[in-house]
Amino acid sequence: MLTLTTAGESHGPCLVVIVSGFPAGVLLDESVINEDLKMRQGGYGRGGRMQIESDRVSVLSGIRKKTTIGSPVCLKIENRDYKIDILPNVTKPRPGHADLSGVMKYGQDDIRNILERASARETAARVAAGSLAKVLLSKFGISVLGYVKGIGGVDSCKTLTDKEEIRKRRDKSRVYCLDESIEKEIIEKIDVAKKSGDSLGGIIEVVSFGLPTGLGDHVHWDLRLDGAIARALMSIQGIKGVEFGLGFQFAGKFGSQVHDEITYDPQAKESSLSGGFGRSSNNAGGIEGGMSNGEVLISRAVMKPIPTLMKPLKSIDILSKEPTDASTERSDTCAVPAASIVAESVVSFEIARSFLEKFGGDSLCEITRNYHGYLRQIRKM
Repeated sequence: MLTLTTAGESHGPCLVVIVSGFPAGVLLDESVINEDLKMRQGGYGRGGRMQIESDRVSVLSGIRKKTTIGSPVCLKIENRDYKIDILPNVTKPRPGHADLSGVMKYGQDDIRNILERASARETAARVAAGSLAKVLLSKFGISVLGYVKGIGGVDSCKTLTDKEEIRKRRDKSRVYCLDESIEKEIIEKIDVAKKSGDSLGGIIEVVSFGLPTGLGDHVHWDLRLDGAIARALMSIQGIKGVEFGLGFQFAGKFGSQVHDEITYDPQAKESSLSGGFGRSSNNAGGIEGGMSNGEVLISRAVMKPIPTLMKPLKSIDILSKEPTDASTERSDTCAVPAASIVAESVVSFEIARSFLEKFGGDSLCEITRNYHGYLRQIRKM
């Protein structure tokens, strides 16, 4: 079972992630992880901390001579902004944040003991884990890409199906968006929000290419691929909704309008990841019955505006119980671009987890054998 555990606080000495169940024999260059960490720190709308930090990963265990050895992989990301012990206590909870519920749950009188861990800084560790997963998936032709679909109500209707074009457009955009026609308007809206001390949310899309039919499960609820991905996306700080394919649009249409009709191409049988079977459309978003169906997997997440505001909302001091303005912390105006990289990472990890459940082995060689055996099986149908 592929698992990850993260540890560390926003202004603590470091973040740590331990990935267990990762197979031996995977060649890993730290620069790949560092590039993903850099992408997470980028995107228009980020705050001052991104000018201080320059995240880089250190390997503590599980990798020797740049190759995984089968034992738990432990990665460390140092916090250059380490000052947790000298920061002042916080007693004014922010609406929309973990502050108030957290101090009540853990019996604290200082909100900093909650906000330091609740901070989205923790996602840097999950991006590092996702990088490991992406390297493994790439060995089997699977690639996962996250990008911004819209910010602050400025949304794109553009859909691209070529993964290289998606990557190219995403990487050259200041807001990680594929649609150049809305980028200027998004940036202007972020500037307005920043000037007024406000924040913006948006929509993230993650597309996954190269998945064979049958990842996930229809028998056991906890192994359904859509359920696993939805949970992973919802676990990202600020995410309030998830959908696949047409998602909430299913509610307003007839069944005859939305279900993807099944096709078969005997010419594609030997090269197909679904034995020559296919779909005439992809409204399901690549998942049916909790399992991948061979089409591109399309998932979407909605991120709320960041709850730390420079023009704070009203709150109550947890010690005096007197009305007050909520506390302020250094923060971003908009972190949707950064969240798209986190979303890409957690989706990659869940696909890798499901992949190893299906083709499990202790080494890359063993997994490769199992994978190709399965493809031969479905191509004989």
